[in-house]
Amino acid sequence: MLKKTIDASGLADLHEKVLRQERLTHDDGKRLYETPHLTVVGYLANLVRERKNGGRAYYIKNLHINYTNVCNKLCKFCSFYAPPKDERGYVLSPEDVVNRLRPYDGLPLSEVHMVGGINPQLPFSYYLEVLQAIKEERPDVHLKAFTMIELAQLERVAKKPLAEALMDLKKAGLDSCPGGGAEVFSDRVHEELFRAKLDNQGWFDVARTVHLSGLRSNATMLYGHIETDEEKVRHLIHMRELQDETGGFLCFIPLAFDPKNTELDHLPVTTGEQNLREIAISRLLLDNFDHIKAFWIMITPPIAQTAMWYGADDIDGTVAHYEITHALGGDTHHQQLSEEELLVLIKEAHRDPVERDTLYGIPEESKQTTVLARSGPDMDAS
Repeated sequence: MLKKTIDASGLADLHEKVLRQERLTHDDGKRLYETPHLTVVGYLANLVRERKNGGRAYYIKNLHINYTNVCNKLCKFCSFYAPPKDERGYVLSPEDVVNRLRPYDGLPLSEVHMVGGINPQLPFSYYLEVLQAIKEERPDVHLKAFTMIELAQLERVAKKPLAEALMDLKKAGLDSCPGGGAEVFSDRVHEELFRAKLDNQGWFDVARTVHLSGLRSNATMLYGHIETDEEKVRHLIHMRELQDETGGFLCFIPLAFDPKNTELDHLPVTTGEQNLREIAISRLLLDNFDHIKAFWIMITPPIAQTAMWYGADDIDGTVAHYEITHALGGDTHHQQLSEEELLVLIKEAHRDPVERDTLYGIPEESKQTTVLARSGPDMDAS
């Protein structure tokens, strides 16, 4: 029955490639976008997902901090930024940032994820002081901060080569970098939507320098706006090529565009079908990435659950206080799942929950819990 379904989809040759662990091509990627047989695409992606990660579904206890919303890039797809001198703009002082951490005193927290707008008024010393303040308050936490776009700005205000600026940032407490700001690697999309931002080659140059400095990072792709399938395939293959070169990427995260309160608010919200397809194709084309994330806050928890069978092995984490986009709607910017809720999501998806740190290390307590879960009656039943 399975063979008949795959044969009927016209993807039998890609199935054979996946079984042989043969790298998929640009044309293969286009076919995966064009086929109406999403369940077959998901099945192929799940083969790769389970080959790399078995039944594990990773999550992390993390906190997001946005240190400023002031930004001079004026990207048409962004609802977060306030232009310089706009009364809606804010900048958190190092003390303000520490106060964001204080409610979590005594609670386990593996990671602080910190990003912000490109604020031309902030000196390089500000970034160092914020990093140092976080590390002084929570020396045990992994500090993941600054997209490639932000790092290009930090190089500018530091008035020194990026490699040297990164040394200063590492000494102040920087442990790794997120993957945002990549958007879609297309000159056309860059010109239309984010002309003032670092271009495609610039993003790669910064990411390469980050990896050569010894820092790991994530990688992303923003989809669901004006991009084409062709541009998305090229984006994924470019990411794959850089990973071949540096090996510095930890995880790839397809990011669903939310048009609400942007200059593109006439566009529809991405569908569950589209979200699952992007995750599955990412898993199939990015054969040298160990992890693909279903970022629940952007695609909703139910779709993130389903994505655990469409190539994703990571559901992110508790994500306390996320301001960049608000996929779940409502009037509050505070969006959070407890660890218990995350565990329910993962177990309902018939996957084995595994707490991780930023670098995908597994704490000893989580290792013990996972072993018990896999051998216990609840997991056997699922």
